[in-house]
Amino acid sequence: MKNLNRRNFLKKTSLSAAAVSMAPSYLKAAKERPFNQTYMGGFTAQKLENIRAAFIGVGARGGDHLKFLAALPGTEVVAICDVYEDLVKEKIGWVREVADASKHQNIAQYFGDEDQWRKMLKEVRPDVVFIATNWKSHAPMAIEAMQRGAHAFVEVPIAVTIDDMWSIIDTSEQTQKHCMMLENVNYSRDELMFLNMCRQGVIGEILHGEAAYIHELRWQMEEQERGTGSWRTHHYAKRNGNLYPTHGLGPVAQYMNLGRGEDMFSSLVSFSTPSRGRTTFAKKNYPEDHKWNALDFKGGDLNTSIIKTHLGRTIMVQWDETSPRPYSRLNLVQGTTGTLAGFPTRVALEGGVENVTTDHHTWVQGEQLDVLYEKYDHPLYKRLNQAAKGSGHGGMDGIMVYRIVECLQKGLPLDQNIYEGCLWSAVAPLSELSVAASGAPQPFPDFTRGNWGQTKPLQIIT
Repeated sequence: MKNLNRRNFLKKTSLSAAAVSMAPSYLKAAKERPFNQTYMGGFTAQKLENIRAAFIGVGARGGDHLKFLAALPGTEVVAICDVYEDLVKEKIGWVREVADASKHQNIAQYFGDEDQWRKMLKEVRPDVVFIATNWKSHAPMAIEAMQRGAHAFVEVPIAVTIDDMWSIIDTSEQTQKHCMMLENVNYSRDELMFLNMCRQGVIGEILHGEAAYIHELRWQMEEQERGTGSWRTHHYAKRNGNLYPTHGLGPVAQYMNLGRGEDMFSSLVSFSTPSRGRTTFAKKNYPEDHKWNALDFKGGDLNTSIIKTHLGRTIMVQWDETSPRPYSRLNLVQGTTGTLAGFPTRVALEGGVENVTTDHHTWVQGEQLDVLYEKYDHPLYKRLNQAAKGSGHGGMDGIMVYRIVECLQKGLPLDQNIYEGCLWSAVAPLSELSVAASGAPQPFPDFTRGNWGQTKPLQIIT
């Protein structure tokens, strides 16, 4: 930030260093990197001309990734694993529908008990593994995949505890294998355009962001024996915090270059509303003796967390999967000369937008946005939008998978590094600690061990 007073920055840094001496163990662990580990901030792996991919968990999310990847040149699906045999058989059929069967001839199938994925990793030894299972399984699966020689691509969140995040990082650094959290929202059209506008300085110096995952998902409680609701409902009952922050936070963090040379996460405060919605929904929709009515839902219906960065910038992060309201990720970034906001997409710039508005008191929105899309649409979106059509979430899933394959085949750094996945995911456990402590600030671990200043900001990829 150009206007940052260096003396104040050094003073704040010194105070932060003093605070570390009294910090929790997860912060003290960051002081030194063991001699056998290498920083992965801009890591490039050996090129993979043909990518041998395995998939663990092929329900809704994993199945979509499998289907899109199988159709890309230079890919081979070598194994599919799920606890349910019908899902494995179904996804084998999907591969045959979308791809030349000659390149996916011998797909190993694993299903049944919970440890089949370990057998798969040992027997198949894939180049990459896509993991789309329940949240608690993400860390052990990613760690073992890397230890078996594969790059790991993990659904959000990357892990649910700070200790697991450190273990993932240590394994990635020891094995020199990628571990990327599959934050697909970073590849949405508006998020990509906002990133491009921020990089071009359209809104000046960035001061504040707002991010959210507001998505009413009480209907998932109908998934009682299998499916997302069968395990996610228990998180709402046992945990009180900001449980699913990365969809909103990931793009905002990249707008601000957090963990990438310019700025870094510093601390977080968090507050939850009372818990009402899930209990009321269960009583209304299920018998009195139903298992959902036996749960004590501890998680507040809405959580609001505020992140402070090293440079003093702020990010509000909200989470609500219970309340009856429209979907939103907020996706707001505010600078000294303008503001970009989502849901609905709208832009306000000091001095207005040429031929549309004359000042910042009026939003540019709706059809008026066409002039901004024409000028600022991200080149990656323009190049891959057509190729990704038909993939999940309006094409963002396809752009993400395409980029993963492209980076692996060309030996390029991934668009999201291991440290970003952990920093964004860390909001959940840190928020739980803050809520339990009546909003007391919680310091972020520096998962980079001081190397974030060496990591280049994500460039505008063409």
